[in-house]
Amino acid sequence: MAFQGKVAIITGGSRGIGRECALALAKLGCGIVIAAKTTQPKKNLPGTIFTVAEEIRALGVGCLPFKLDIRDAKKCKECVEKTVEYFGKGPDILVNNASALWWQTIPDTPINKFDLITSVNVRGTFAMTQACLPYMEKQGFGRIIMMSPPISPKGYNGRTAYNVSKMGMTMVALGVAEEYKGKNITAHSLWPATIIESLASINFQLGNRSMWRKADILGECVIRLIKEDRTFTGKMLIDELYLRSRGFKDEDFIKYRCDPQVEPPKLLMKETESAWLFRGDISKVSDDKKKSEIKSSL
Repeated sequence: MAFQGKVAIITGGSRGIGRECALALAKLGCGIVIAAKTTQPKKNLPGTIFTVAEEIRALGVGCLPFKLDIRDAKKCKECVEKTVEYFGKGPDILVNNASALWWQTIPDTPINKFDLITSVNVRGTFAMTQACLPYMEKQGFGRIIMMSPPISPKGYNGRTAYNVSKMGMTMVALGVAEEYKGKNITAHSLWPATIIESLASINFQLGNRSMWRKADILGECVIRLIKEDRTFTGKMLIDELYLRSRGFKDEDFIKYRCDPQVEPPKLLMKETESAWLFRGDISKVSDDKKKSEIKSSL
């Protein structure tokens, strides 16, 4: 599939996984919209929509930086409208990557935090997807990827609110796949097997680099999913398992290690009966680390 002439909107694209997906697509000639909140770098959050836009334009493709709080449905619609103005066409690809993290028990989840993560994760994903779909249907092509986990009946201890919000994103993908079947619009959820190196893993102190993979692995998956046939849709995918289904062997994953000598544990694809890692407010990481339980069996 030719990526030249295609346009992708990447939410949460100013750093980390979103930035990596944007660069991977841009290297193949895809026009990019970086839709994220950060316009000024902060001490613990370097990178902005403008710095990533500069990186992408340096690759010889067009890029629109758009300041977006994904909780604002009107802004989601405006983002798509500005995409049409800038590129002369609607989006072909949407990567719903913007997300909020909250790993706490039900009693330790204030309602305002529940509202925050659900408004960012599932509501924001729904609003952006809804805004893109009419253009994709008119153009006869659409590829939508949610950075969210497979729906599971386990793993809710210390994750209930988070899972409601993240698995809700997955449900949006499944809904698109059913509603647009036969229209060359596909949708999937995609989730890493390991913790991914990002400012979230750094700032929330989610282990050390030997426990992480590079975000490149998700960029590789995104490219391959966009190339998949129109009949391949509605899948809940784990990055490693998907790539293995496409021929990857053990040695092919070495390049994604942050520590070349250590294969990271697959913490995110395991369904644990007990909460193994608590995280919430970034200012309280030290407190969360004290109450976290990381079992060697993981």
